[in-house]
Amino acid sequence: MFIQTEPTPNPATLKFLPGRAVLASGTLDIRDKEASAQSPLAERLFGIPGVSGVFYGSDFIAVTKSTGEWHQLKPAILGAIMEHFMSGAPIVSGTEAAASAQGDEFFEVKDSETVATIKELIEARVRPAVANDGGDITFRGFKDGIVYLDMKGACSGCPSSTATLRHGIENLLRHYLPDVVEVRPMG
Repeated sequence: MFIQTEPTPNPATLKFLPGRAVLASGTLDIRDKEASAQSPLAERLFGIPGVSGVFYGSDFIAVTKSTGEWHQLKPAILGAIMEHFMSGAPIVSGTEAAASAQGDEFFEVKDSETVATIKELIEARVRPAVANDGGDITFRGFKDGIVYLDMKGACSGCPSSTATLRHGIENLLRHYLPDVVEVRPMG
């Protein structure tokens, strides 16, 4: 098994490509050791000192570090991923859904057409580009002209995420929807 690695715009996150499917649908963002209990692979990865986050996409695993250098952490992470795939164990245990708890979306009924367009633009234009960088962005709400998005994986805590929101996504949405005045991250 050959696992490729790719840098992400977030220097604390590295993308690992095992060359096979990781999640059949959705994404899963695991931000601490307690939450890793839902995934045997995440438990292995959180067992490596310095690992502070694991994010699964359709064909990649993005690992975030809190301490240490990549040249020291990378061999242990590659070993854990390889061991996991060789064991045949599932990525997510039990019957838990792959898409992590999204929480409720919020918007006023009068804005439902605008929200449908926002979701379509995010799905078609934003999410594929963000997945290339080892993350995900999902719609959470629309109120008073402000679009609220949830940033996960490499996008969460990335130094360039504010620029991505302000200059990329906000400009895209405002181009198609004059009602949109701002884009903000949730949380």
